[in-house]
Amino acid sequence: MSKGDHHHGLEAGVFPPSGAGAVVCPYMIESPELRWAFIRKVYALVAMQLLATVAVASAVYFVPDIGRFFAARTPASLAAFVAIIVAPIILMVPMVLLRKRHPLNLILLALYTVSMSCAVGLVCLSRKGIILIEAAALTLVVVLGLTLYTFWAAKRGHDFRFLGPFLAAACLILMLYWIAQMLLPMGMSVATTVYGCLAALVFSGFLIYDTDNLIKRHGYDEYVTAAISLYLDTVNIFMAIVTCLQSSSDSD
Repeated sequence: MSKGDHHHGLEAGVFPPSGAGAVVCPYMIESPELRWAFIRKVYALVAMQLLATVAVASAVYFVPDIGRFFAARTPASLAAFVAIIVAPIILMVPMVLLRKRHPLNLILLALYTVSMSCAVGLVCLSRKGIILIEAAALTLVVVLGLTLYTFWAAKRGHDFRFLGPFLAAACLILMLYWIAQMLLPMGMSVATTVYGCLAALVFSGFLIYDTDNLIKRHGYDEYVTAAISLYLDTVNIFMAIVTCLQSSSDSD
């Protein structure tokens, strides 16, 4: 390992573990120990993000005063609602621009996670508790299954870079579908179910694509980029499943 690579590893907090030499994918030319250490670091960040999201969203959902505040639809509650929804979008800009500036990137990542957690909690306020539990369980199964599959496929030489253009097109289709539904509604229950199912499939594809990038392509100083990608994939899969389950429940 060169001196420059060692410096980047130290800056990112990546230290090769002893005795871990399993090859991540067959054509890897870098040290497997460094890549596995980087992967563990990213998943540690994602785990902390998800735990923070569960904690913050649960507080928003279970504290009665918060629910009553937003249900009142006063100017203050509407302003707070807009601020919570817009905050993650605003924080995304400096987080992307400063993603390699340690430790500022971790501070921005923490702020973004808290703001996103508040937005998730706000969306969950109007959902039934049993639906949220079912969606969380299904999300866990989907994320764990797709992650294991991607690692298994990568070790056998499969590459998922080709998914990039298809996923970009799928996101565009989802946006157009949402706009069309706003302009020409075809039935709220049916449209919502279709949208939720499509979104779940698209973000499942993103999870495979981003996991493949984590295994093969992200540099050691791009741990924030890798973590936020996997975190957003997981959150979006959860929200898509919630949409499907809620729509099915409303139609019964």
